[in-house]
Amino acid sequence: MGSSTSCCCSQEDDEGSKIGAGNASWRIFTYKELHAATNGFSENNELGEGGFGNVYYGKMSDGLQIAVKKLKSMNQKAEMEFAVEVEVLGRVQHKNLLGLRGYCAGAEQRLIVYDYMPNLSLLTHLHGQVTGEVQLDWKRRMKIALGSAEGLLYLHHEVTPHIIHRDIKASNVLLDSDFEPLVADFGFAKLIPEGVSHMTTKVKGTMGYLAPEYAMWGKVSESCDVYSFGILLLEIVTGRKPIEKLPGGAKRTITEWTEPLIVKGRFKDIVDPKLRGNFDENQLKQAILVAALCVQNEPEKRPNMKEVVSLLQGYGPKGKVMRMRLESDKNGDDLMALDQASDDGDGNHYDESSAYGVFGAMEVQKLQDPYKRYGDRRMAKHR
Repeated sequence: MGSSTSCCCSQEDDEGSKIGAGNASWRIFTYKELHAATNGFSENNELGEGGFGNVYYGKMSDGLQIAVKKLKSMNQKAEMEFAVEVEVLGRVQHKNLLGLRGYCAGAEQRLIVYDYMPNLSLLTHLHGQVTGEVQLDWKRRMKIALGSAEGLLYLHHEVTPHIIHRDIKASNVLLDSDFEPLVADFGFAKLIPEGVSHMTTKVKGTMGYLAPEYAMWGKVSESCDVYSFGILLLEIVTGRKPIEKLPGGAKRTITEWTEPLIVKGRFKDIVDPKLRGNFDENQLKQAILVAALCVQNEPEKRPNMKEVVSLLQGYGPKGKVMRMRLESDKNGDDLMALDQASDDGDGNHYDESSAYGVFGAMEVQKLQDPYKRYGDRRMAKHR
């Protein structure tokens, strides 16, 4: 992993420098340029706010619309996340990944520049300020699901070294003018060397999306992203949040709500009511099958992203969906305990103002693995 000094040089004359594969290009911005583009980082230009920093809308002198992530502080943690994101963005080039437009690394500033996404994020449409407009019909939802899966397939199987995102969630899926999805925010990403199947690391991410083995024991692998994608797919289909707060303070996960309906074969009751019954039933059953496979409790049983994309494209098992339980609920009590321990009182860990989804990610307390069920053995690596 490169350091901030390796990826954040102080040159300002590298406009148009090519990096990575394909046609990716970025340039180094001056602070003065970004200050002017965002109207002095005006509150009126703010797209989102969180612990890591703020994201602002900007417009360059040539008319280019951008989004600028500005670090709040220059501590070691923020500096590392900045360096990781710039390095990862410099490596990737895919239509469903938000690429790097540029950055600014001055003496006291760290800023990352992206293309502005006019339709903001999936979170905005499912749970945010434009929910009532119901711009996400069934066709768009399936397009978003497949595109997001293809972006993850690229990270896991096509780029070298492979990349684990670690924070797949609705607010990190941005939508362009054609509602094409772009997976964003690589501040928590892990580059996985060849031959390494999993790592044990400090837990970061958003409760409700975290795989059990990662949330409780810090075991991270590509399969953790698969689990998070399964939760995201259920969210796309149902329009529900990964964790809901019920009357009286109790909480319910999306898998707990969905499982009884799947077991009874009541698939139509799972669909977001805002769609008013306008959906493809065969695609619905296939999407639910894929989600159920992704959120299995044992990481070895989950499909890899190549298999997920194939299934979403209509290949593989079709027809009647298996009566299967959403096995992630086996650790439900422990996961909810973690969520409660990190809860700040709002119960859902959503910030609907954070349209760019680069915030809201939190560190969660580790639990001791009581059974050492994974021990030191290697998790199966999906290729």
